[in-house]
Amino acid sequence: MRMAFALSALLSITGANAVLASNLVANGSFGSTTVKGKERFEGNVDGSSGGGNLTYIAAPGTADDGEGEMSLYGPFPRTSPDGGKFVIADGDEPYRDTIWQTIAGLTIGAVYELNFFQAAGQWAGRPYAADTTESWRVSFGEETKQSDSYNLPFQGVGAWQLEKMRFTATSTSQVLAFLADGTPSGAPPMSLLDGVSLSAVPEPSTWAMMVTGRAAVGGAMRARRSDRRAAALV
Repeated sequence: MRMAFALSALLSITGANAVLASNLVANGSFGSTTVKGKERFEGNVDGSSGGGNLTYIAAPGTADDGEGEMSLYGPFPRTSPDGGKFVIADGDEPYRDTIWQTIAGLTIGAVYELNFFQAAGQWAGRPYAADTTESWRVSFGEETKQSDSYNLPFQGVGAWQLEKMRFTATSTSQVLAFLADGTPSGAPPMSLLDGVSLSAVPEPSTWAMMVTGRAAVGGAMRARRSDRRAAALV
């Protein structure tokens, strides 16, 4: 009986974990693309729209390779912590463009956690020497938030870091959008992006179910071990 209850609790935990782990973003690692090296983002990345002007999709090791029309001052990490391809976007207002996709299957009033990796650099193709700032302006439905900002000296490199944001859904379908945001105008502030994921934050009742389920499984296993020890002594 105890094991049956523990099995039921384990199934509940598994189901709850599956909900927590569900990423609603399509191709959030930007790996589904025909780009082999470093090319314009627009029209080349599955699952996302936009990304015009000076927005690029880059393969590992190409951020500071000195090749093509876009290369950053380095040395720059070969990949983000997510690995694989990543986005490089000019944050200067005349040259930037939004990357976006529609997220469906949302629950109105539910909270969703957005996770992504960001980094920052400066375009080596411009001779204009200046300190720069880089960040991402992120919108989900009616809410807009700003990622942590980098403050880079001339030719500086901003290391990859994890960003976390929470949004509340106001519709069953909303647009998730990223816009590179950099200063000063005329300087080459570049924002990098990878590993985008969006998952529902569990309600308190779900957390309670998980805690109860884990406790039940642990108790059943301890009871089973005690029964075996008692049987061995008979």
